[in-house]
Amino acid sequence: MQKLILASILAFSFTDAAFAAVRTVTLSVPGMYCAVCPITVKKALEKVPGVSKVNVSFEKKEAVVTFDDARASINALEDATFEAGYESTVKAAARDGQPK
Repeated sequence: MQKLILASILAFSFTDAAFAAVRTVTLSVPGMYCAVCPITVKKALEKVPGVSKVNVSFEKKEAVVTFDDARASINALEDATFEAGYESTVKAAARDGQPK
């Protein structure tokens, strides 16, 4: 009986993890105007819980962010760049299938 209870507890504790997905989204960050801007944007995005990888391109004026969608959201990513002084939006093709 104890084994059954333990198995049930373990099964329920991992249920949320089964629904999480690692996603990658590209944010357009048009306000970057100097070589320091991408560093600021990257640091802001890396502070969002659930973000695992950030690549920022000054030339393309974009940030590619990989995150755990159970811990972070697109809104949280956009808010992080905004709080750092850079408005961002998800590029149209990347938003398909992504909750906002």
